[in-house]
Amino acid sequence: MTMIDTKTQTLDVPGANLGYDTRDAEAGSTAPVLLMNASPMDASGFTTLAAHFRDRTVVTYDPRGVGRSKRADGTAWATPDEHADDLHRLISSLAAAPVDMFASSGARARGPAS
Repeated sequence: MTMIDTKTQTLDVPGANLGYDTRDAEAGSTAPVLLMNASPMDASGFTTLAAHFRDRTVVTYDPRGVGRSKRADGTAWATPDEHADDLHRLISSLAAAPVDMFASSGARARGPAS
């Protein structure tokens, strides 16, 4: 399996700076972009999986407040609305709509319930 070049980029959005990686498709591909994201995991968790999709461009990103994606206010958690807005802005910046999406979620303890 040959290595796919990964381009690391950032996107400024209101209240944060998002870090993301792009792996371009093989020449001649017409498949939609595949966007992979997870929370609270960063893009590095998709490195191996993303390499299997050579038929399309794959974009992985660090959600707001995770990994390379820094929040301006320093808080650690993003709301569902912030996640949705960030994804919308990322897809728009790529001029890639529509996209296919692979998403994963994991639970992380936030502390005692109130």
